[in-house]
Amino acid sequence: MAFVVTEPCFGCKHTECAAVCPCDCFHEGEHMLFIDPIPCIDCEACQNACPTQAIFHEDSVPEQWRDFIALNAEMAEICPSITERKTPR
Repeated sequence: MAFVVTEPCFGCKHTECAAVCPCDCFHEGEHMLFIDPIPCIDCEACQNACPTQAIFHEDSVPEQWRDFIALNAEMAEICPSITERKTPR
């Protein structure tokens, strides 16, 4: 299981979560960040660092955002990795 970035991240792209990830799981899309579920070790560091409460454990993603589970896996394959904090938009 892995953590998932959901709707509240859309448009803000805070990157505190990516900066604390010990496994470099984060990828930066045009409008939001995504987590690659393969290297994710469920450490919760990203969830605790997220200022918009956009990150959920895969088993706890609210029903209205369940599509983000597959979206994170898809987009992580095509978006560049991000490991450092940037100024949010």
